[in-house]
Amino acid sequence: MAGGLDTGGGNGRRRFKPKAEINVTPFVDVMLVLLIVFMVSAPLLTVGVEVDLPDTEARAMTTSEEPLTLTIQSDGTLYLMETEVAYDELAPRLAAITDAGSEARIYIRADDGAPYGEVMRVMARVSASGYTNIGLVTEPIRE
Repeated sequence: MAGGLDTGGGNGRRRFKPKAEINVTPFVDVMLVLLIVFMVSAPLLTVGVEVDLPDTEARAMTTSEEPLTLTIQSDGTLYLMETEVAYDELAPRLAAITDAGSEARIYIRADDGAPYGEVMRVMARVSASGYTNIGLVTEPIRE
């Protein structure tokens, strides 16, 4: 009950006396539901192209916006975000996304088995397309 009645002594008046109880059950229920939703959805937020990234000692980067990613698989297949793209179509696609000379960051995810020369060739094409802020994505060393 939210409140109680008190006779207030002998003068015949009734006085409302609130109880100081906080019901935290709805708050806990909402927090548990949010926890489950985030636990289920967090693994789905990664880019969908599967590559075996090399292990390094680099620390994780934090970013607030969704990054533009370019994935290079071990067989040389290129993906711009999750769309397969030919090497010759890479520059026009990048130019269509942003203006030339853009300060936008682009992340390159290269498979551990991808040839070094192929990765450098793609990086040169990205740089020639006007992107000056290029990042390489790696996995932290698993101990």
